Amino acid sequence: MNSIKAALASILAVALFFPLTAFPEVAIPALTARVTDLTSTLTSDQRETLEQKLAAFEARKGSQLSILVVPSTQPETIEQYSLRVVEQWKLGRKRVDDGALLIVAKDDRTLRIEVGYGLEGILTDATSKRIISEIIVPRFKQGDFYGGLTAGVEGMVQVVDGEPLPPPKTAVTGERDPIRQYMPIVLVLTLVLAGVLRRALGRFPGAIATGTAVGAVMWLLSGTMLVALVGGMVALAFTLLGGGMGAHVGAWHSGGGRSGRSGRSGSGFGGGGGGFGGGGASGKW
Repeated sequence: MNSIKAALASILAVALFFPLTAFPEVAIPALTARVTDLTSTLTSDQRETLEQKLAAFEARKGSQLSILVVPSTQPETIEQYSLRVVEQWKLGRKRVDDGALLIVAKDDRTLRIEVGYGLEGILTDATSKRIISEIIVPRFKQGDFYGGLTAGVEGMVQVVDGEPLPPPKTAVTGERDPIRQYMPIVLVLTLVLAGVLRRALGRFPGAIATGTAVGAVMWLLSGTMLVALVGGMVALAFTLLGGGMGAHVGAWHSGGGRSGRSGRSGSGFGGGGGGFGGGGASGKW
């Protein structure tokens, strides 16, 4: 009798454990663009148009909105999967938490708007539900997925535009723009002065003289100490090294001078550290 009970207990344990292991969770794609379509539903032009809309909105408002289209979220519900996605992607700015995700599980015929903490006061559950049921779902039922996504994004943008949020970071820290603006002048001046002053004064004194001269010119042209310091240091380094200008220019434009939030697909887009708590709404079509 005991052996029968033990066998039944083993069978029950296997039966309960099997569903949890037989269907692994759907992997979360890497966040490399504002629009991620794993179903090839959107054309490249449609993706790019949506990318540009979302990038322009982020540049103006600061909030990060993103679209994710997957075949299915099974065995999870779309709510469970969506929350895992935003916890990994961290859309929105840190401590502002102004991110939102529009996710569609095409084969499941379900969709959801996941809302960050900072937008829950205006992009409420009820508002998100109306956007889904009145704007997106009618278009999805007609097979117009691009139209539904576009209209849904526009509805979300209109709502978020009414929320008073901190200005975009680029509007606060605009020092990079004047540096990049004057960098070609710095390079030309350095090329002209570096060789002459190195030959006339020697390598180290020539480097100091070149850096000083370029920094002074940048100060006169820009009236900005930061531009003058950066220009002088670039000229000093180039003169000491005696070459490699192409490498320095490439490093500047691909590193320090890049904001990290581009409007084009796959060009370094990433979440800003925003938090989510499960706010939003779901729907079916």
